[in-house]
Amino acid sequence: MPVGVGILGTGSYLPSREVTNDELATLVPGADPEWVTRKTLIEARRFAAPDEAASDLAAKAAIPALEAAGVAATDLDYVIVSTSTGDSPQPPTASLVQDLIGADRAACFDINVVCAGFVFALSMARSLVAVQPGAKVLVIASDVYSRILDFQDRRTAVLFGDGAGAAVVGSVPDGYGILETELVSRGAAHQLIRVEAGGSRKPASHETVDNGEHFFRMDGRGVRDFVAEHVPPVLAEMLDRAGLHAKDVDHFVPHQANGVMLRELVDLASLDGATTHLTLDRYGNVGSASVPVALDAAVRSGALHDGELVLLAGFGGGMAVGASVLRWHTAA
Repeated sequence: MPVGVGILGTGSYLPSREVTNDELATLVPGADPEWVTRKTLIEARRFAAPDEAASDLAAKAAIPALEAAGVAATDLDYVIVSTSTGDSPQPPTASLVQDLIGADRAACFDINVVCAGFVFALSMARSLVAVQPGAKVLVIASDVYSRILDFQDRRTAVLFGDGAGAAVVGSVPDGYGILETELVSRGAAHQLIRVEAGGSRKPASHETVDNGEHFFRMDGRGVRDFVAEHVPPVLAEMLDRAGLHAKDVDHFVPHQANGVMLRELVDLASLDGATTHLTLDRYGNVGSASVPVALDAAVRSGALHDGELVLLAGFGGGMAVGASVLRWHTAA
């Protein structure tokens, strides 16, 4: 009997510490609260506690996803963690998550496609289930950007927060689940988003820290232009391969980069007829966790109904774009 591959359950975790624009203004020079809201539509974000790392957030997002899917951690075949702010360079953050949740028999690995990572990982999970029907894959995106922000740089420091989102992927009835996926990388634009030191090309040193090269850097205007140029055609081409049009989409769940930029993207991609799900007003940009956090919020609000079309879109450092269209399945 033919089957599809889809999302069986979702979960998310946002740290308890809320940082409003008023508080942020005390940390970031020139970050007037009204200016932040007008430029980004972000009003607050969450910062991880000093003893919380990416693996902790990931594990806390995994538990409700497993519960929603009705899957025990011990029944997982794979754990994939998308992060660009892992606990440490080694071991994989996924291995730490495995230990925290007790997924003892799962194969574990990380991917780093920055803010596009969740959709890339979802595509990998789909492939794993397609060749191993019956497999259960836990996909988690977890980022702790507060640890790599330069709070002297208001262009980046006002945007980001910390959080994690998760989805359990497995077999669903034929006709449901992931219908089509598109993954695109544009390495020629890699300088738009970067952390310059801490790797093998420029190992961490007193000099690199003194120069602030361990901080996250972004060319905001360049990123905005990249999204406007590259994301709409990727979405259109993917929908066309699936035999669909933008007007067929019921729900749009984009990376929560910047509210003003997302308004422009919705218009450029002709997605005005879809419900666009946003969490950036209260959580900010949570890196690769943005898409699953917003998806989980939509699921738990009861907004997604059986058979509806859901379009996921992530975009970020690399530069990369990941998109996926699903026919939503709600278990009876």
